[in-house]
Amino acid sequence: MLNIPKDKKIILFDGVCNLCDSAVQVIIKHDTKDIFRFVALQSDLGQKIIKHLGVNTQKTDSIILYQPGFAYYYKSEAALAIAKNLGGLFYLTTIFSIFPTSFNNYIYDYIAVNRYKWFGKKESCMIPTKELEAKFLD
Repeated sequence: MLNIPKDKKIILFDGVCNLCDSAVQVIIKHDTKDIFRFVALQSDLGQKIIKHLGVNTQKTDSIILYQPGFAYYYKSEAALAIAKNLGGLFYLTTIFSIFPTSFNNYIYDYIAVNRYKWFGKKESCMIPTKELEAKFLD
């Protein structure tokens, strides 16, 4: 696929979700090793990646971690893999890996289903500042 750096991990996120936007900002702030790039699920590129991966959007609509040429993760597995890559205190959240994925996804789905109600929704996707532009793919 064009415009996809092979040496970065791509986070596909819900671009209109306030919770997701906040999570992206936290990841950017703590991504000291410059591991991640970001794509809104709603964008053309986001849709192309989803189609390329064959992800069923009925099963997930909030986060996918894509490692080009290697693997992809979604829901709780994506969140835990991101936390592990950030290191520091975020690494401690990987303790949830001791629980079955089905349990973690149950909690994840509960939050995902209620995210707009609890945190709100934007009219459109975030437009990155000049400083952050390189972190977002289009």
